[in-house]
Amino acid sequence: MHSTIMSLNQTDVEKVARLARLAMTDTEIQTAQNQLNGIFGLIADMQAVNTDGVEPMSHSQDLAQRLREDKVTESNQREAFQAIAPQVEAGLYLVPKVIE
Repeated sequence: MHSTIMSLNQTDVEKVARLARLAMTDTEIQTAQNQLNGIFGLIADMQAVNTDGVEPMSHSQDLAQRLREDKVTESNQREAFQAIAPQVEAGLYLVPKVIE
């Protein structure tokens, strides 16, 4: 399997920086270009690996998640919290409007 390596030139990096509203010096642009092209190279290397017959995994090790029993561990304190709230109506907390 042959994969094409995507690479960015200085103009590409400058455009991305402008779109991201990043002020970058020429040295920073060159550094970012080298780093991004390195990332694209790694992606191309990974895409070139033959994964036929490899079952997808959610984790690199065969681990099982420890689960706790689904039971109530806290008492219902709704009434106590509602009693000290600045404003409550019909069991709901009223808060100031922050978005017009």
